[in-house]
Formats: sequence, C-alpha cells, structure tokens
Amino acid sequence: MSLAERFSERLQRLAWRSPIHRFRLRGRHPLKLIAVAEDPFFGDVERGQALLDGMLRYRGETRNLSGLDLDKPTYSAAFAEYLHSFAWLRDLSSVATRATAAPIAEAIMRQWVAAHGDQVADPAWRPDLAGWRILYWVAHAPLILSSADLVYRSNVLHALARGARHLDRTADKVPAGVPRLAAWCGVVASGLMIPGGDPRRAFGEAGLERALSVSISEDGGTLGRSPERQRDAVVLLTMLCQTYGARRLDPPAVVEDALKRAVAALLGVCHGDGGTSSWQGSGPIPAEVIAQTVEATGVRTRPLKQARDWGYQRLSAGSSVLILDAAPPPVARVVEGGCASTLAFEMSDGDRRLIVNCGGARAVHSSVPRKLAEGLRTTAAHSTLVLDDSNSTAIHDDGTLGRGVGEIELSRSEDGGVARIEASHDGYVRRYGFIHRRHMALAADGRDLRGEDSLVPAGKRRRKTDSPFAIRFHLGPSVEVSPTADGLAAFLRLPGGAVWQFRAKGAALDIDDSLWIDGSGRPRLTKQLVLTGETPAGGASVTWLFRRAR
Repeated sequence: MSLAERFSERLQRLAWRSPIHRFRLRGRHPLKLIAVAEDPFFGDVERGQALLDGMLRYRGETRNLSGLDLDKPTYSAAFAEYLHSFAWLRDLSSVATRATAAPIAEAIMRQWVAAHGDQVADPAWRPDLAGWRILYWVAHAPLILSSADLVYRSNVLHALARGARHLDRTADKVPAGVPRLAAWCGVVASGLMIPGGDPRRAFGEAGLERALSVSISEDGGTLGRSPERQRDAVVLLTMLCQTYGARRLDPPAVVEDALKRAVAALLGVCHGDGGTSSWQGSGPIPAEVIAQTVEATGVRTRPLKQARDWGYQRLSAGSSVLILDAAPPPVARVVEGGCASTLAFEMSDGDRRLIVNCGGARAVHSSVPRKLAEGLRTTAAHSTLVLDDSNSTAIHDDGTLGRGVGEIELSRSEDGGVARIEASHDGYVRRYGFIHRRHMALAADGRDLRGEDSLVPAGKRRRKTDSPFAIRFHLGPSVEVSPTADGLAAFLRLPGGAVWQFRAKGAALDIDDSLWIDGSGRPRLTKQLVLTGETPAGGASVTWLFRRAR
C-alpha cells in the first residue's frame, strides 16, 4: 500500500479506540437469535481432537486452553486469525456431540468475551475476522449459548450485536477481495439473525453487492488469485445462503450467481486427483476437502477452462490436466505475500502430479523457517523461466511486491484436438530488455506436451553481456527421475507405473533437489529438472517435450 493508504489504515484502527466509536457501538442487547443456521462444512478432525484434549492447535502451533492468555498473546498472526474468527467451532463440532463440545466452546468464549467483548482492538475486531466470527456464532449457537448462566448468554449476544455495529461502519474500508466479502457477510448475517435487523439486512445486502462487484471477477475468481482464498469465498457465500435458509428466505440472486461462478473457478485450478494446484501462497487443498466443499454448495458445474480475469488457463486431454498462470501477481493492497509466478504451470496425469510449484508460502507449518517460506514466493520456486536468477516481479525485503510483470499477452486455440496456449510477459523488459514468451501444445490424447520458452528482445535496455537463464520444472511428490546416458533427456516414473520422457533442445539439462509443500503445510523433498543456458542480446529459444512412454 502507498504511504497515504497505510497512514489511513492506521488512523482507522486508532479510531476504533476512540470514545466516539465506542458510543456508536451502543444499542439494545438482543435477548436471543431468531434462528440457528446450519454449517454444511466438515471441520479438521485433528484440530477437533486437540480441542477435546484441552489444546488449541493450528498449523503446528499449539496452546493449552487452560493457559490461553488472550490479554497478552504470544501466538502467531495465523493462529490469532484462527482463534478470533472462531473457525475452531467447526472443528470442535465435527468430532464431538453438543453435550461434550459445549463446555469447551463456552470456556473459550468466556475468555474471549472477558478480554475482547468491550475492548475494540486489532486483530480481534479486524472487520474480516468479525464477519467470520458472526457467521460461526450463528451457525454454532448451540455450542456457545446453551448455558443456563443468563449473564454469560447476555454478554455473548451483546458482543455479537456490538460486532455487527462495528461492521456497519468498517466493512467498506476493508481491502477488496475475501476480507471485504467476509465483513459484509457478517453484516447481512447479523441482520438476519438479530431481532429487528431488517434495516441492517437491507443495508448489508447493498454493501455485499458492491463488495462482490469488486472482489469477484466476471469469471468467478477472487481478487487475490489464491485457490485457498477462493475456497474461503465459496465457504463464505455458502454459509450466508444457509443463514437465509434458516429464516426460510431466498438469498439475493447476485449472491447465488457469484457462488456458482466461484465454484467453477475453484474447480478450474484442480488437478486430476481433485485437489487444487499451488498458487499465490496457497498450498494444495486436498481432494476430499474440495469435494465436500462443492457438495455443500449444492452447485453443479464444470471446471472453468479460461479465466482471463482471474488469470488461470486450464488444458485437459485424456488423463492429463495442465494449469497455467497467465496473469500478473495480485497487488499488495489486495493480498499479503503474492508470488512472482507468471507463466508457471502445473501438470498432472490422472491422480498423480507430474509438474508442480513449490507452493504454500502462506500455508506452511509453523516448523518451516520464515526465510524458506519467503523463498517459496520467488520465480525460482515455480515451474517457469528465471532470467539472471531474478524474479519476474520484484519481491522487496519487507515482503511487498515491486515492479515487474505489468502486461500479459495471451492467445489460445484448438486445432485437430491439439490445445495450444501462447503467452508472454514483460517482467524482464525493464531490467534486461527481454520478453518471456511461452508456447505449449497438449495433444488430444493428453500423452504429449510440447513447449517452447523464448526470450525476445524488447524495450530500450540492452545488456552488453550474455544473460544466464534457467527453466525449472519442479516434479511432483514421489516422481522418480532418471537421466538418460547422453544426459540430454530424462525418464519420469510416477507411482502406479506411468512413465514420462522429457527431452529438451537449446539448453543443458540438470537434475536438482527441490521441495513441495503438501496439504498439511509440511515440506516434502522432491526433484526438479533444470534447463540452463545464456542468451545473447538477440534472444534465445528452448524447446522441450514431455511424452508419456507407457
């Protein structure tokens, strides 16, 4: 964000603590909720079991419930989001009956209300977390409102009402994308469930429609371009629809339409195994999670093949699926930790991943060092060309993205069953005077993928010396690689017996170590194919081939 934007955001958070804002949060205490919505999604069993054992656990970070100090937190930002959003209610309800889960949920709720019920501060009252919290509270009300303690129940309902009033005044100030959607969904849900909330509901529906128009593109993709956040958008809209259903009301048509488009876009970045590919800090979401998510929405649609706004292109033939990133990284004000992954691709053969990105920069286990997590954002951590060991879009020391890819040219065609994509980006023009162009063609049977990476002179800048480049193909987990005797090709053996042959022309082939962040956020050691060479001022071209041998 610009200096002015950061200054404005800081002022907004300071204003939360002002007497004026506290006065605006005053109002009637609701005595009950009108109805209880259904949460149609399954929680994480491991995290749910940890709660039964008296521990709150998230991405390898664990805190004992008995010693959970909410006044002086020592946990990470990711753990704080999990705690303050109350997403753990879903995990708890997935492994225990109401009788068993309610005392645990009530104990955490008492601590939260005591620490944050009246004190409006970041991150507990961050608008997107407040929106998520209201959705979880109204969906899991039996776990937090079953107590016979009337004072406790009043405090919880009072906190919910204060949260709704807080969102009334802050939802539109949240960055566009999933955070703004979460804030406005919270406004609408509270208007539906708190008695006398019809005016807020109308106000919230208008705000949500505005948020959808700037947060979800025409093709259904979310602004941050992350599959993980895409699923969050799908979950948000589905939970909101369930809230309408609890009142026997139909959700607005704009919500249902956005949900359908978002599901198609989410399926568009899924591999043959049913799980997502790894983009923009997102790790691979397991197939069973995606399947249950789509089932919960009730939407029946096919994977989106061309998402020009969201930025992903999908090719599928035979048992092969290929997903290409054909867009610039998201801007920093939209997503934290964007990746320089333009023109990278992933490919799977059936339920086995052949080519991947390292992925998971924003979904890593707590045991992963921070420097390594930041390294997962680089161009070298993706299956694409890297020029002079530099990123196609600059990544600053403070984690923000700088200059780089600004323009993408894309053409797509199909002739005789062969699907072709040709795309280029200008990320290296300013610094090196080259456009990176990638052409790929997938045969009709999916058993042959031919590609070409070119560096084409462009712009005014010309280097007097040759520029080194590397084209990386990170291999999926459990893929065994063996070089041929001449060192010009390699055989790739997938679990299950499939064998692919790789061959290239115009660069030297090497096999190096790599890693892949799995669905639990843990790194798994893998290999990568690396094509290296140097390009003179006139440019260079490298052709390569993946062919299934059996």
